[in-house]
Amino acid sequence: MAEWGRGQGPGAMEDMLDVENKRMADSLASKVTRLKSLALDIDKDADEQNRYLDGMDSDFMSVTGLLTGSVKRFSTMTRSGRDNRKLLCSVSAGLIVVFFILYYLVSKAGT
Repeated sequence: MAEWGRGQGPGAMEDMLDVENKRMADSLASKVTRLKSLALDIDKDADEQNRYLDGMDSDFMSVTGLLTGSVKRFSTMTRSGRDNRKLLCSVSAGLIVVFFILYYLVSKAGT
């Protein structure tokens, strides 16, 4: 910076410093604008992800309610008499067979 003013008057030095100052201020303003845009994009993305997670939370809560009710009914069935145990074994075997059939169909469809 000291070399700028050699052989020139104080007015020329001030003009050069003023030009350099304006250039740096413009550069800083453009960087601030980019950072502001980036911050707004991050905020919008965070809001979208929060909405997505809230939706997942409500889905999991409804599934939890369904599973809790199923477990209660299953427990009631196992605690009751011998006839229900035979029914329970039949239903369990049927569900296992259905699971393997669905697994086979899904794996066939994937290939």
